[in-house]
Amino acid sequence: MALFKKRTVGKPGEWYYCLEHKTVEEGPECPAKNRFGPYTSREGAQHAMDTARERNLEWENDPKWHDRTERTEDETPD
Repeated sequence: MALFKKRTVGKPGEWYYCLEHKTVEEGPECPAKNRFGPYTSREGAQHAMDTARERNLEWENDPKWHDRTERTEDETPD
C-alpha cells in the first residue's frame, strides 16, 4: 500500500489543454507534463495551441531573444 498518492494539481474551474489527448479538461485530469494551463475559461484552453504558436512567433522575432552582436577583428575565432 502506497503512503502517498500521486495527485494532479489544480482546482475545479481551471481549464487545461491536454497535449497527449488533444482535449480540454477541467480540473486537471492529466499530468502537468502533458498539459497547458490553467486558463480561466474553456475557450482559452481550446485556443491553447494558437496562443503557443503566436507566442513562439513573437519570441522568434524578438531582437532581444536573438542577441547578434558583431564581432571585431580581435574577437574572431582562429
